[in-house]
Amino acid sequence: MHSPEVKKMSQKQMKEAFVSNLNGTSVLEVTQGLCFPAFCILCRGLLIIFSEHLCSFSLRRSTRFCMDFVVLIVPLVVTLTILSSFILLESLTVIACGAWLLYQIYQRRTCYAKVPVQKVFANFLKISLESEYNPAITCYRVINSVFTAIAILAVDFPLFPRRFAKTELYGTGAMDYGVGGFIFGAAMVCPELRRKSVEGSRFNYLRKSLYSVWPLVLLGMGRLVVIKSIGYQEHLTEYGVHWNFFFTIVVVKLITSLLLIIFPLNKSWIVAVSITVLYQLALDLTPLKRVILYGTDGSGTRAGLFNANREGIISTLGYVTIHMAGVQTGLYVLKNRTRIRDWIKVACCILLVAVSFFISLYIVQVNIEAVSRRMANLAFCMWVVASSLLLLSCLLLSDIILSFAKFLIKGALVPCSWKLIQLPATNKKHSESPILEGEKKEPSLCLITALNRNQLFFFLLSNITTGLINLMVDTLHSSASWTLVVLGMYMFTNCLVIYVLDLQGKTVKFW
Repeated sequence: MHSPEVKKMSQKQMKEAFVSNLNGTSVLEVTQGLCFPAFCILCRGLLIIFSEHLCSFSLRRSTRFCMDFVVLIVPLVVTLTILSSFILLESLTVIACGAWLLYQIYQRRTCYAKVPVQKVFANFLKISLESEYNPAITCYRVINSVFTAIAILAVDFPLFPRRFAKTELYGTGAMDYGVGGFIFGAAMVCPELRRKSVEGSRFNYLRKSLYSVWPLVLLGMGRLVVIKSIGYQEHLTEYGVHWNFFFTIVVVKLITSLLLIIFPLNKSWIVAVSITVLYQLALDLTPLKRVILYGTDGSGTRAGLFNANREGIISTLGYVTIHMAGVQTGLYVLKNRTRIRDWIKVACCILLVAVSFFISLYIVQVNIEAVSRRMANLAFCMWVVASSLLLLSCLLLSDIILSFAKFLIKGALVPCSWKLIQLPATNKKHSESPILEGEKKEPSLCLITALNRNQLFFFLLSNITTGLINLMVDTLHSSASWTLVVLGMYMFTNCLVIYVLDLQGKTVKFW
C-alpha cells in the first residue's frame, strides 16, 4: 500500500504530464477565438441600449452584473470547454444576434426617425467622440485578463482541449498567446506613453522605473516560495526551475524603460524589429537555440542559476520585442482624435497591418522557423503582434458600431464605450434630434470597468483560487458537468469580488 507522500507525488506528476508535450492548434482557430469576445462586448452594448431605452427595462446594479457575467464571461467559459469545436459557429451566432439588435434599434430610432438612411450615415460620420478615453484598449486588456483567469484553472481539467494549452516547443496554443497578449496590452498604456516624455534627468527616471517593479519582484518570489513549499505541479520547460511570468514582466519593464530613454517613442517599431531579427539570427547561426533546449553542456542540465532558468531568461528578448511593438501601437491609437471618420480609418489601418503580419508570419513559418513560445522567437513575436492588432481592430470596429447605435437613440448610455460629445446641428423641425451626451450623468458601473480598475489584483486572486481548487479538487478525473460548475463558481466569485471593490471605489495596490 502506497504512503500518502507517494500518492501525492504521483498525482503531481500526473498533472504535470497532463499539461506537457502538447503541440497547440492552428493560427486560424486561435484567431477565431480571439475575435469572439469582441463580438460579445458589442452584443452586450446593443442589448443594454435595446433593453433600457427601447423596452424601458431598468437594470439595477445586481442585474447589470449578472447580465455582464452571462454575456461576457459565460461564453468564454463554454468556448474554452464544451463548445471548443464550434468557435466559428458561436461567432456567427453572436454576430447574427448583434445584427438583429442593431436592426431593431435602427427601426425604432428616436433620432433622425424620418431621415433617409444615407442622410443618417452622413450625419453619423460628422459626430465627435470623447478623446481622452479609449474603450478598445480597456476591453483588450480585460479580455486578456478574463481569458487568462479561465485558462489557468480550466487547463487542469480534461474538458479543456489539450490543443489550447501551452505548447512544449513549437506550435500555437491559445494559452501561448495569453502571455504575449498580456505584455502587449500593458505596453499600450505604459507610463512612458502617458507622459509622452521622460521627466527630469534620465537617471532619476530609470531609478523610478527600478523602484516601480519591486511589488512584481515580491510577487514572483512569493509565488516561487509557495509553489516549492506545497509541492504544486509545475511545467518545467515553460520558464525553468525558479523563473515565472512575474520575473519576465520585471525584466521586460527594466529593459524597455532603458530603451525608451535612449530611443524616441515613435521609433519603438524600429527597436522591436531590430531586436527580434538579431535574436532570430542568433538562434539560427549560434549555439543559442541548443543552449535553450539542452543547456550549456548539451545534456539538458539544470545545474546553476542560468541553466535552471534558461527558457525564462533568454525568451525575455522576445517579450521585449512584443512590448516595444505595443508601445508603438499605443502611441498610434492614443493620438488625440475626436471625429468618427478618423477612428474608422484607424480601425481599418490596424486591421490591414494585422493581415500583413499574418501573411508575413506564414512566410516566416515556412522558410525560417515555426512559432515557439518557449524561445519567443521571430515567428512567436509576429504571431502575438498580429493577433493583438486583429483583436484591437475588432474592438475598435465594435465601438464604432456601438457609437452608431447610441447615435440613433436619444439618451442612450453604455458603460465602457465612447461618449458622443458633439453632434451636428439639425433643422429645428426634427424635434427628435440628439442632445449632447456629455451633459448627461455618468453611466452606471460595469464589470469591464471593474476588472480594468483592479487587473493585477484580479490576476493574483485568480492564481490563488486556482491553487486552492487544485489542492481540493481531483481535476484530472472531473466530469464535464462538475468542471463547468467549478469554473462557473470560480469565475463568478472572482468577478464578484472585483465588482464589489469597484462599487466601493477601491483600487487594490501593493505599492
